[in-house]
Amino acid sequence: MSRPTFSRHRVVAFAAQLAKFGMVGLVGFAVDITVFNLLRATIFSPEALVSGPIWAKVVSTVLAILANWVGNRYWTFSKDRRSQTLREGLEFFAVSLVGMGIGLACLWVSHYVLGYTSVLADNISSNVIGLLLGAIFRFTLYRYWVFSPSRQAAAPAPSGPAIPVAPDRREARHATTADAPGRS
Repeated sequence: MSRPTFSRHRVVAFAAQLAKFGMVGLVGFAVDITVFNLLRATIFSPEALVSGPIWAKVVSTVLAILANWVGNRYWTFSKDRRSQTLREGLEFFAVSLVGMGIGLACLWVSHYVLGYTSVLADNISSNVIGLLLGAIFRFTLYRYWVFSPSRQAAAPAPSGPAIPVAPDRREARHATTADAPGRS
């Protein structure tokens, strides 16, 4: 069984990519936490709507996902992005929705199961614990699925229209090659 070799270059490249992911995540976090708290204090307050904190988190996370997709596509994973933008965007959004589900689950358990209903408790459960667990999940799937270099290589290259070759031309070409001097 062979052991993987870790070159200094690969470790530095991974660390740089992780740092970029973190910086993009900070921008998304700023969008998420600002919108979440603004909505939770106004139209989605628990006093106005029982499920208000959940809806505030859904809206804030969707906006953060959009900001993160732009940052990750054009900066963090820019060398590995694919030409199939729609497919890549859908995969990114699917992974992000699961990541959002992780944050929502943490908020739901804290707010509705454990009974911690303060603004501070909602922020800790969704924007600290949920965000950390969701970030680990998202980075892993973005790196190894959505923006995977191996998927880039496996994608078929776009080709022009096929030009049919008549069977007699193929046979003539093979015969000419075989009959050429110095060829066997």
